[in-house]
Amino acid sequence: MSAIPVSTEASMRLKPPGESPLVAEKDIYGSRLSLRSADIIELGCGRAFQTLSIAKAHPGARITAMEVDPVQNKLNAELDAPANVRFVACGAQAIDAADASADVVMMFKSLHHVPNDLLDTAMREIRRVLRPGGLAYISEPVFAGELNEVVRIFHDEEKVRLAAFGAVQRAVSSGLFELVEEIFFETKMRYADFAEFERLMIGATHTAHKLDANQYRRVCERFALSMGKDGANFRSPMRVDLLRRAQ
Repeated sequence: MSAIPVSTEASMRLKPPGESPLVAEKDIYGSRLSLRSADIIELGCGRAFQTLSIAKAHPGARITAMEVDPVQNKLNAELDAPANVRFVACGAQAIDAADASADVVMMFKSLHHVPNDLLDTAMREIRRVLRPGGLAYISEPVFAGELNEVVRIFHDEEKVRLAAFGAVQRAVSSGLFELVEEIFFETKMRYADFAEFERLMIGATHTAHKLDANQYRRVCERFALSMGKDGANFRSPMRVDLLRRAQ
């Protein structure tokens, strides 16, 4: 790993202090992490979008992609994935990996899915599997933006996202990790139509969403406000806490 300066806990913020740039997330982690020949653990890999992108860009890296949702994990196992990817069924609170076996642990929008009472356990597990000086890249959605306003009608994540941020703060203040950098940015999300949004978001297998008729109508109406000729385009605010395992 290349040397990265250490920041301080005082710089940690739940939301950005001002406007954030619109960038692809791969540009964020690509400019801050040395992944070319790294041992990487991805926790909560979901549909493995980032997994496959990293694996193809860095064929010398070794990626263990973990997912607790059994439905999604089965689908991932059936993917035509590169040889440097291995899928494992487990959650962040009990990582199926040896001590000090990873250079980098990555989480994309998944820490807030860990049960609240297991968040501190998950942070300790991340530290356990990292080698001394290893980095944890924890990317979480900021509770703001138009897409958030659509989703919160049927799935309000404000409390769980706040809890996840609190766990990161405690991990830094307790000395488990050093805060290297906190990065705010916005990423583009596009849905061709409402049917795609319904399939990917409302129909997500990790959560059983049950909308009543009124909720469904409100979601349709709110989503329609963002529809254009090329689909519905959203700017989603994100926060990354880049942490280093303390020596």
